[in-house]
Amino acid sequence: MPVRVGYGYDIHRLIEGRKLMLGGVNIPFAQGLDGHSDADVLLHAVCDAILGALALGDIGVHFPDNDSRFKDIAGLELLSRVVKMVKEKGYAVGNIDVTLVAERPKVAAFTGKMRENIAQASGIAADRVSIKATTAEGLGSIGRGEGIAAHAVVLMKVAPEAVS
Repeated sequence: MPVRVGYGYDIHRLIEGRKLMLGGVNIPFAQGLDGHSDADVLLHAVCDAILGALALGDIGVHFPDNDSRFKDIAGLELLSRVVKMVKEKGYAVGNIDVTLVAERPKVAAFTGKMRENIAQASGIAADRVSIKATTAEGLGSIGRGEGIAAHAVVLMKVAPEAVS
C-alpha cells in the first residue's frame, strides 16, 4: 500500500508545578500538563497518528507509563523514536495536520517553532506540518480550563529508498 493515513488523539489534565510543553516548546504558563513523560499532548497525538497509520499500536505500547526509562522523556524524543520505527517498516511521513484544543494559553506565537520542531523530528519540511488551535467554547473539562487536548492526522508514504 503506497500511502496510509493515521489519526491520533491525546488529552492531559493541567496541574500546578509542571512546565507546559506543546510541540516541543516550553510555553510560559502558570500550569503544565500531568503525565509520566513531559505530557506534550500535541506530540503524543502525532506519535499515535503515525503509529496508527502503520497498525503499530500506540505510544503506550512502545513507551509505557510504568517504565522508569520514559519518566519525563521529551515528546520530541518520542516522536524521533516513532519515526525511526516507521522508517524500519519502509515508510516516511508525508504530512502532518494537528489541531490543539485549549481555552488557554494562546499559542499562535509559538506555532512556527512547533512546526519546525515536528518537521525536524519527522524528517520533513516545515511546510508539510500544520498546527491549528481552537477552544472548546467553554464546554466540558477543556472549556473549563482543566486540560488540553490535541487531534492529529498524518499521511504516511512508502519511503523512496524502500521502492526498488
